[in-house]
Amino acid sequence: MTRVLRAFPTLLRVGFAESIAYRAEFLIWVLATNMPVVMLLLWMAVAREQPVGRFGEAEFGAYFIATLVVRQLTSAWVVWEMNYEIRQGTIAQRLLRPMHPFICYAAENIAALPFRALLAAPIAAGGLLWLGTRQLTSDPLCWVTAPLAIVGAWLITFASMTLIGSLCFYWQSTLSLMHLWFALFFVLSGYTIPLELFPAQLRGLVSLLPFRFQISFPVELLLGLVDRRAALSGLALQWGYAALCVGASLLVWRRGLRRYAAFGG
Repeated sequence: MTRVLRAFPTLLRVGFAESIAYRAEFLIWVLATNMPVVMLLLWMAVAREQPVGRFGEAEFGAYFIATLVVRQLTSAWVVWEMNYEIRQGTIAQRLLRPMHPFICYAAENIAALPFRALLAAPIAAGGLLWLGTRQLTSDPLCWVTAPLAIVGAWLITFASMTLIGSLCFYWQSTLSLMHLWFALFFVLSGYTIPLELFPAQLRGLVSLLPFRFQISFPVELLLGLVDRRAALSGLALQWGYAALCVGASLLVWRRGLRRYAAFGG
């Protein structure tokens, strides 16, 4: 653990340098996460006629601006790297390093956050100028738990990708599975529609799925859409999902790595 802590700042610097070197590709990745802007315009047009539930134009504006910010701060792309490196055999270079490859992948993804924050900051500032602070939560507990929820959302996103990426030891490619995961994420995470607008028969189930805790839950905390009890229970469930995803990805990685070595990878 001490060795990892000493090496992690270096890994962050390397990841930061790679983000600068591949800034054009990185910008494309960032622009690919602009769906909340489209949904903001769509839902505000709907709410112009009449509110949808408790969401009027201002509420939809605040929701999707917060969604865009959370999305920028919790994105990861490790599954594409893992698929390429396992198929090409270049994963062996990571295996020679004196630390777990997941730590290196995590550092590379975290190092890109300053660039994402640079994009998210003016969006958040513009939202505050447009809507004011009345749409944000006034509960100090929500402000304390919101950063923890954003970290938990990133962990679920990253660990679910390493889990799917590790399956590439068994399959030729797992990108189709990742696309299925993304399709469910778009619908069930609150990324394109607030979850409380789902039919009552589905709302209870959707609120318990891990997708909610990747986007909707941090947004709900920032906007004060949940009470204190729901905030604390939601945070506990979110971090439980994060621990489950991390454990599952490590298990599949270890077993897949033994199979990879047995076939001379």
